[in-house]
Amino acid sequence: MTENEKNEKKCPEGYVRQGCNCVLPEVTFTTLVMSLNSSALYHMGEIQDPETGQAGNDLALAKHTISTLQLLKDRTRGNLTDKEEELLGHVLADLKLRYVKASS
Repeated sequence: MTENEKNEKKCPEGYVRQGCNCVLPEVTFTTLVMSLNSSALYHMGEIQDPETGQAGNDLALAKHTISTLQLLKDRTRGNLTDKEEELLGHVLADLKLRYVKASS
């Protein structure tokens, strides 16, 4: 395998290319929020598990994840950058609307 072929090889789901290697993305506040967002969306049946193709259906877990994000927002008030605060606010608002729709 040539060096170009190694560089062009696709990384597994959830990994990113860093040089010639596939690595997990850097852990940041944004990746934490987006991970919890994906979890809530999965539990509401909005997205599928990439490995199984199955959608979740557990509104109690979705609500728990939304509550976790709300706790993060409350406990980090004044300690986030403007962009982080805006992201968290938008994600929470979107998830709460989707939850209301899913639960009715």
